[in-house]
Amino acid sequence: MDAVKKRRPTTRPRAFVTGGAVRLGRAIALALARAGMDVAIGYHRSARDARRTVLELEACGVRAAALHADLADPAAARRLVQGAARALGGLDVLVNNAAVFHRTPFRRTTPGQYDMLLDVNLRGAFFCCQAGAALMRHGGHIVNIGDASDGAWPGYIPYTLSKAGIAALTRGLAGALRAQGIAVNCVAPGAVLRPEGFAMSRWNAVTRGHAGSPEDVAVAVHFFATCPPYITGQVLRVDGSASGRAR
Repeated sequence: MDAVKKRRPTTRPRAFVTGGAVRLGRAIALALARAGMDVAIGYHRSARDARRTVLELEACGVRAAALHADLADPAAARRLVQGAARALGGLDVLVNNAAVFHRTPFRRTTPGQYDMLLDVNLRGAFFCCQAGAALMRHGGHIVNIGDASDGAWPGYIPYTLSKAGIAALTRGLAGALRAQGIAVNCVAPGAVLRPEGFAMSRWNAVTRGHAGSPEDVAVAVHFFATCPPYITGQVLRVDGSASGRAR
């Protein structure tokens, strides 16, 4: 009888995308899977969508997993990244995509609203990076998802603060993790997906007919997920040159 051949362990890169069940995160996760990476996704309230996305990822011929956590809890954020690494057998790429986006008029913003936006969007990303960097002992890639708005949305000040913090976090981590061979970069999308509850008339006014697509952002994320470690600390706007148009 022929000896049973042992199954060779996968040599595919292993990526984890927070907020990867829906919308932009789903597009990023699928792009990485189509490029040959095993992909785990994190989710909070989108359990059904997460299951569907895992099936789509597996249809790409890669390993996939979905993990639940509330990124407002730093301990849960760390456990989430550690769980993704266990599910995939390691971690090479971390994409911090999860975020909340709510209108918060300046004079009516409550401390609870402010804290929730900063806790999920910025503090959660920080502690995911901390956990991810501890697992990337032989180098890796961290890609943070920022925003190209540059604080120009007066009805969303805590949100824009959190995304400005993501850019600062990216640059700081690039220096802190350079010696470890971890490249840390940021993709800052412009208008690519109409936010839930955002009136179509207002969306059309914001985009002026020049909305991008989640796939445009996913291309940039894939580049930073595979680039040489010398490319680090960069913030790439994916906004169709919106900065060059009158606001």
